[in-house]
Amino acid sequence: MHIKSSRSLHIFHQHGVSLIELIFFIVVVGIASGGLIQAYNYSLMHSVDPVIKVRALESVQSKLDEILALKFDANTPTGGIPACNSTGTGAAICDNTPDADMNDVDDFNGFTDTPYTGYTRTVTVTTVTVATANDEKLITVKVTAPLNFSVALSAYKANF
Repeated sequence: MHIKSSRSLHIFHQHGVSLIELIFFIVVVGIASGGLIQAYNYSLMHSVDPVIKVRALESVQSKLDEILALKFDANTPTGGIPACNSTGTGAAICDNTPDADMNDVDDFNGFTDTPYTGYTRTVTVTTVTVATANDEKLITVKVTAPLNFSVALSAYKANF
C-alpha cells in the first residue's frame, strides 16, 4: 500500500494579483487619470469665457437697441413723416452732424464708454447713399472684452 504525503494531495490556487498585474494596473490608471485631470483643468481655466461673451454681447445689443430707437436725424419729425430730405410737404433738410444732446442716430458717431470694468464699447455711424439720397445710416457697435474677445453688431436705420 502506498501512502501519499499530505503535501502532494493539496492543489495550490493563487488568490490575489501578481506584482506584474499590479504594476500594469497602476500604469493604466495613471495614464487615464492624467487625461482626466487635464480635461478638468482646461474646463476650470475656461469656465469664465461664457460669462465674458454673454456680457459683451448684452452690452453691444443694448446700445444698438438704444440707438435704433432714436430718430434718423435731428430734423426728422416724431413719427418720421415726412422724412428729412424728402419731397414731401414740410420736409426739412437733414442735418447729419453730431451734437451733444444724443437725440438722434448721428449723435452717437464716435461714442465710447466702459459698460463694465475691462470692457470698451465704441459706436460708429456711417451715412449710406442709396439712389442718390442719404437714405440710410449704418450703425456699428463694437465691444472689446477681456481675454482678447470682441463682438460687433451692425444695423441700418432708414430715413422714411
